[in-house]
Amino acid sequence: MITHFSQLRLNTVSVQGVKQFYHDQLRFPIVYESDNEICFQPTEHFSLSFIEALIPLAPVHFAFEVPYSEFENVVTWLQSAGGISLLKWSDGRIIDDFQTGMNVYFRDGDGNLLEIITHHYIKEGILPPIGELKLLYLREIGFPVDSVTHFRELLVDIFNFKLDKVSDNFTFAISGTSHAVIPSKKRKWIPIAMAALPPTMDVVFGVSSSNFIEKVKTKLSSKGIDYDENKHDCQLQFRINEYSFYLRLTKFPEEVPKLLNLPYSRLQS
Repeated sequence: MITHFSQLRLNTVSVQGVKQFYHDQLRFPIVYESDNEICFQPTEHFSLSFIEALIPLAPVHFAFEVPYSEFENVVTWLQSAGGISLLKWSDGRIIDDFQTGMNVYFRDGDGNLLEIITHHYIKEGILPPIGELKLLYLREIGFPVDSVTHFRELLVDIFNFKLDKVSDNFTFAISGTSHAVIPSKKRKWIPIAMAALPPTMDVVFGVSSSNFIEKVKTKLSSKGIDYDENKHDCQLQFRINEYSFYLRLTKFPEEVPKLLNLPYSRLQS
């Protein structure tokens, strides 16, 4: 099964700009840096990379999960960190208090929409909170598409994702701790009604076994989707719609989603 988001690779117009934001302000550790590339390690099992590219950027939305008991402290820390402006809803509030948790949003220098989110049902003490932001894992990445129905059905057929909040213009596709947020390109990102454009990005899913990768290869072949394989790196690469996906065998414990009490974790196989 897919257990988690292992890596997200994005383009940027300035490596120095993202370094100042993610390292100097958010305090993400740097694990690699060159003139045109930088890689951060926000949590033990997730890395965030940027490559400098002289092309127009479409912002991506991604969300980190934090412990419910730490959420207010995290928000206070963000508000005290220089240069970070939390985004406001139309009624002026910053924190959205919804049925199962709370969240806040802010943007980096490239316009990417970051979210800090917490849920009261997540069991604490399973994963260690990391850094000033007390990050547990990357929970969400946004995938704006023309047809929500077509894209989510592919994710279900190929990866055995489970679906939540299903509608014609929005759906969550879930496996392990990873939540693919699938909006229609006509549905704008909240809370600032930002256009949902397809970003250029590489999304690396961590998987629990090489057997799962073999099953995905069979499904990709049956749908006529080309793929490349690097057995040395235990990695599979392919494209679905505008998006580049990778599957990578990692050491993320398969039982973690169940231990965290994620609602769909017991349905995965």
